[in-house]
Amino acid sequence: MTDFDREALVRRKDAHIDHVVSGAGRGRGSSGLESVRFVHEALPEIDHDAIDLSTTLLTRPLSAPFLISSMTGGPARAAAINARLAEAAQQLGIALAVGSQRVALGGDGTGLGEDLRRRAPDALILANLGAVQFVRGFGLDEARRAVEMIGADGLILHLNPLQEAVQPEGDRDWRGVEAAIAAVARAFPGRLVVKETGAGISGETARRLADCGVAAIDVAGAGGTNWALIEGAREKGGRAEAVAAAFAGWGLPTAQSLVEVARAAPGVELIGSGGIADGLDAARAIRLGARVVGQAAGVLDAALTSTEAVVEHFAVLEAQLRLACFCTGSANLAALAQAPLAAESRL
Repeated sequence: MTDFDREALVRRKDAHIDHVVSGAGRGRGSSGLESVRFVHEALPEIDHDAIDLSTTLLTRPLSAPFLISSMTGGPARAAAINARLAEAAQQLGIALAVGSQRVALGGDGTGLGEDLRRRAPDALILANLGAVQFVRGFGLDEARRAVEMIGADGLILHLNPLQEAVQPEGDRDWRGVEAAIAAVARAFPGRLVVKETGAGISGETARRLADCGVAAIDVAGAGGTNWALIEGAREKGGRAEAVAAAFAGWGLPTAQSLVEVARAAPGVELIGSGGIADGLDAARAIRLGARVVGQAAGVLDAALTSTEAVVEHFAVLEAQLRLACFCTGSANLAALAQAPLAAESRL
């Protein structure tokens, strides 16, 4: 990557944050999670304060089933965001997935270095690279460097074909990406996560990823940020914006994607993200098969403010999730995953 290319990439990543904050990525439709309705238990026979919200991801224990999903930006802002998120993850005992490390591998300071692990010595941290980069020159060396530079416990490869195809400078040739994922999975047994970026993953694709040997899948379904619209917003009045507009409602809703992936790849750990608005949505995602629930845009305002704001944000989500457990008579997340649903729930 030339210095010019790197600077352009940094500017693009920073613009992404601005457009997410402005709401430019809000697409049509919803996550589908609002259609999941629990049967209310009026006689719970459990202690609200004793409800166990702990779980594991990639064999690592978590105090609560939350993943701070991948966020990025230009170096100045990304460094502050990553520091706050790492500190919050450490305090809360939850997982943190960093934004794409493509820029960081080139040596630019984006808060993606040893300082991240110092701020979160006990947290589950996941490195992150674009899957398509592994047919564009990246290999196992880059994967290992991404993990080692932040002391990560695992690696995410993200899938974003919709975004790349709309992006004027995007990568449109995806031939060989599946084989590349399989090669990385062999090099990181039990530590590779594959995620979408807002358009969901189908059951059939989940089966293919399971055959590749991935340990976990993050569905990142439709209902949250639409990255085609974000790229369109970068080209206001241009062709990219016009092309993206037709795809404002594109993708599998998060609820549908969770159901499909849970059925198609039962041996793979499942992360539910994409339009998670609150702790009740988290409870719904867990009921549909998610082990852990991820949130990115929903916590961005807090991440731009302070570590304390991030901690408080997830404290509210945890309280809402605990209340959902209490009102379904679920003493732990395993019980919540089996909680009765109302007849009108559409899955």
